[in-house]
Amino acid sequence: MGVSLSKGANISLSDQVPGLKTVQVGLGWQARETEGEDFDLDACCFMLTASDKVRNDDDFVFYNQLKSPCGSVEHTGDELEGGSGGDDEVIMVRLDKVPDVIQKLLFTVTIHEYDTRRQNFGMVNSAYIRIVNDENNEEIARFDLSEDASTSTAMIFGEIYRHGGAWKFRAVGQGYNYGLEAMAQAYGVEVG
Repeated sequence: MGVSLSKGANISLSDQVPGLKTVQVGLGWQARETEGEDFDLDACCFMLTASDKVRNDDDFVFYNQLKSPCGSVEHTGDELEGGSGGDDEVIMVRLDKVPDVIQKLLFTVTIHEYDTRRQNFGMVNSAYIRIVNDENNEEIARFDLSEDASTSTAMIFGEIYRHGGAWKFRAVGQGYNYGLEAMAQAYGVEVG
């Protein structure tokens, strides 16, 4: 069992596991029982420079672009239903292959077609992000998102970032409105 973090807290992954090379970023959630459409939540990773923007659209890993060209970030596939127990979606990160210009990996979850389905994170329970050492499958850190984000349709779950030559993880839990498109635009991805 890894270190449990509260919102805003961080931990040095490099200190916890010296020589850490590859992590699994597991994201999970449970949709509340509601009438209407099924939920389809999607995990994404923005690979950000010091300016908090992607260099180009290749630095955005999601269900339509499962791997970064450099091979450092790979989405293992879109789970269309979620709530299956355990991680609903996993993004692999090869820390030793992340280009030096990338300072932060931002892990987000959005609700697909939130507007037509009339869904938001207020209808989602037990959301979490966890960092797992790929070498031995041991959980290093975990953040359970507990606060109600009743109107948010996209959320930043957490981020892995460089600090003083080490890799750290921060529990974020920040909600956004207007889904994936608005979030992508905010981080410099060309949409449309």
